[in-house]
Amino acid sequence: MNRTYEIMFIVRPDVEEADLDKLIEGFSAVVTNGGGEVKSVEKMGRRRLAYTVRKFNDGFYVLLNVAAAGSLITEIERRLRVTEQVIKFITVRMDEEEKRLAKVKALRDSKVKRSAQPIAPVAQQVQAPAAAAEAPAEAAAAVEEEVVAPEAVVATVASDAPPETAAAV
Repeated sequence: MNRTYEIMFIVRPDVEEADLDKLIEGFSAVVTNGGGEVKSVEKMGRRRLAYTVRKFNDGFYVLLNVAAAGSLITEIERRLRVTEQVIKFITVRMDEEEKRLAKVKALRDSKVKRSAQPIAPVAQQVQAPAAAAEAPAEAAAAVEEEVVAPEAVVATVASDAPPETAAAV
């Protein structure tokens, strides 16, 4: 079963352009001879490395997009590992990432469709505030009935306190 992979590798900076092209052609030939397909080759040019790798501070970046079986990718990684000009490489399986991105996009599209639905008619919005205005008045009246006078609170505290404290109050 062919899956989609991105293979990025960094080639030593002292390699000539013609040798770099031969190296890329060699890896592409391994893919095509193994039954895979090279979708694209991108030479990203010479760039500075984030940290020193095998005493090099910069290198040529190359990105291969490949559709191939897992066993073929294992063979390419083995060849990358033993090729002296390649100082670093990474392989990323992209089909899972593409599925995840498609799922996220579908979710976003469904949210956009829901937000585009029409809002409730204006007549219903006008009636709702009138009903809401009556409810706070009733709630305020209920709260006023529950308010206790301060003298009653002091008397309650005094009766609950021990005898020596009650006399002080």
